[in-house]
Amino acid sequence: MDRNDVFARLPEVLLPWYEEHKRELPWRTDREPYHIWLSEIMLQQTRVEAVKGYYARFLKALPTVAQLAEAEEDLLYKLWEGLGYYNRVRNLKKAARIVMEQYGGEFPRDYASVLALPGIGPYTAGAICSIAFEQAEPAVDGNVLRVISRLTDDHTPVDLPAYKKQVWDSLRRIYPRRAGDFTQALMELGATVCGPDKKPDCKVCPCRDFCAGYGNGTADSLPVKLPKSKRRKEDKTVLIFSCDGRYALEKRQEKGLLAGLWQLPNLPGKPDLQDVLGSVEQMGLKTKDVLRVTQRQHIFTHVQWDMQGVYIEVAEPAGGFLWYTLAQIREHTALPTAFRQFLEELTDV
Repeated sequence: MDRNDVFARLPEVLLPWYEEHKRELPWRTDREPYHIWLSEIMLQQTRVEAVKGYYARFLKALPTVAQLAEAEEDLLYKLWEGLGYYNRVRNLKKAARIVMEQYGGEFPRDYASVLALPGIGPYTAGAICSIAFEQAEPAVDGNVLRVISRLTDDHTPVDLPAYKKQVWDSLRRIYPRRAGDFTQALMELGATVCGPDKKPDCKVCPCRDFCAGYGNGTADSLPVKLPKSKRRKEDKTVLIFSCDGRYALEKRQEKGLLAGLWQLPNLPGKPDLQDVLGSVEQMGLKTKDVLRVTQRQHIFTHVQWDMQGVYIEVAEPAGGFLWYTLAQIREHTALPTAFRQFLEELTDV
């Protein structure tokens, strides 16, 4: 069976399989474009089980695009806290404002207009247009690329843009009338039976009879990917200042990694304790006691932070910082996981 025949078989096989085997997920209960958009943005780099709670909380706080467009930044960050990649939620608000201002609050229906919204790439645009509006617009992500590479026994690196474009073109030609179900069926197959970081479960795969990778015994070795670039490492010293049950926080700069979010005060590198205390004095704080020093790590996509945390009790809440209790931090401030982990040693924040 050649490549075109493999693609042609997909709708007739996957649609009935999806009806029988699809997972019950909260964003599959309707075809509201706001819900589909929000779920797809949240699911980027994040597991389905982790997203469920965030999705419910976000929609409870901001049930409409209009409310998202007007939401305060601190509320958005708090709702997103722990999901990471905070630029996603900033772009959600930017896009919501465009929907309100340029489209009268109605989500645009054509692919080009959806794709032009901030934070929406070809995959998300395809997901919205196919699932919400039944348009023949493929949503090609890592799951779909993995499925297609195995079905066609293609050893081209799937992270090459040309390969993704080829798959997108091939899928677009065979999209059925039930476009939304077909998009979700491909997603479901790639997330479960033909899932990432495990051997494909070929014995239950609906495509086994025409899968070239299965037939040739190569499915386990696919997909092929380009070598990853080495992650950069940075040393940091995180300062956990406490005074009378309150802890020092400050806002990060508006550009760069974790832009605009709260952080614990920190220093570059890992200076020795005497140098740390000298820096504390320069910040306008008087050290009463050094409580302890811990070592932690946090991994971003391209950067790894190796951190020492220095817990310091100070004489008074000074230094130009804002001082909050742990309860206030838990309820009102969006503190990235990289910093929050140091407070979790004290209590469940």
